[in-house]
Amino acid sequence: MLYASAVIDFDHNATTPLDSRVRGGMIELLGDPALDGNPSSVHGRGRAARAVVDHARRELAAAVGAEALGVTFTSGGTEADALALLGTCRALRRAGKACGLLSTVVEHPAVLGAGARLELEGIPRVFVAVDERGRLAPGEVVAALNEHPELGVVSIAAANHELGNRYDIPAIVAAVRAGVERPIVIHSDAVQAFGKIHVDFGAWDLDLMSVSSHKIHGPKGVGALIHRQHHELESLWIGGSQERGRRVGTEAVPAIHGFGVAAGLVARELDERRARFVPLRERLLTGLRAQVPEVVIHGDPDQTLGNTILASIPGCVGELMLINLDLEGIAVSTGSACNSGKVSGSKVLLALGVAPELASTALRLSLGKDSSAEQVDALLDCLPRIIERVRAHAPRPAAGERS
Repeated sequence: MLYASAVIDFDHNATTPLDSRVRGGMIELLGDPALDGNPSSVHGRGRAARAVVDHARRELAAAVGAEALGVTFTSGGTEADALALLGTCRALRRAGKACGLLSTVVEHPAVLGAGARLELEGIPRVFVAVDERGRLAPGEVVAALNEHPELGVVSIAAANHELGNRYDIPAIVAAVRAGVERPIVIHSDAVQAFGKIHVDFGAWDLDLMSVSSHKIHGPKGVGALIHRQHHELESLWIGGSQERGRRVGTEAVPAIHGFGVAAGLVARELDERRARFVPLRERLLTGLRAQVPEVVIHGDPDQTLGNTILASIPGCVGELMLINLDLEGIAVSTGSACNSGKVSGSKVLLALGVAPELASTALRLSLGKDSSAEQVDALLDCLPRIIERVRAHAPRPAAGERS
């Protein structure tokens, strides 16, 4: 084995462990030669592989309140976001309709990156304001759309990947439908929300929604764009007709099967999972405040995913805290895994106007369905000595330099 050491996982927002039932289902499929066909082939083995993909499509659709024909499998949440936004905005521009994109500055890098690409193509992008806690008022979305008639697409996450805020997507959608006269395509990145809160594409009246397998204890490398059945999209790729031409390339049947199994488990077990991790978040939050009175908790205190805490400990650089906790066998993060790999402050906090010195001390702690009170207590027990160690080795300001 490459890595044998046990890890206490407080980084479930980055990825989740593969559920043993999902793994078992994938291994069973991989061991069956009758299911090893190309799902585009018309012979028996191909049809059998196609049946596996279509069953997973139905499982996922049922779990998110969508129609099966409104599920397009992708390589993950990032590609789903790109397909939703690039595909829709380009199609609207080709049709001569308003095609600009409205989002917030605290969206996931996948959405921000898609918006930046659209800007390079001459498609307008506008940001709607959030407050210092990352909260968004539906009326602000409506006002921005009415102020900018060039906008035709809105993308608002159902939950923020760093803050752990959850957003009232149904209220935002209802406000836009009632308050804006022209048609608006509404997308929500539900990658962090699915598996932590109830997600319902149909009831939320969305046009597009992105989800990902590895955030719900499924395999990595597969996600999906949920969409209205006849929604117009330009494909990102050429050279095939898979996924009804929306996402070409031979489907990864074992991964898609695993995604379907994981989605079915979410549908059946979500309330039970929340009953486990929501109280643990409160236990962790209470312990943090008791152990570190100066801790700063970011985000909306009232509307949360129930599993995430983004905390700043003044005087403790987040990357150094991460490394020291890792040496204790505890996995945390300093923000989005898609942004990690270099020492910098949380981009979400910087976008909210948090001082760089404080943003650089942020730690994201995220729990999952298998987290335990013993793990929470283990983190709290080792935190004081790690804080002392990190502060003791913090660089001192030079003479005459402000600290």
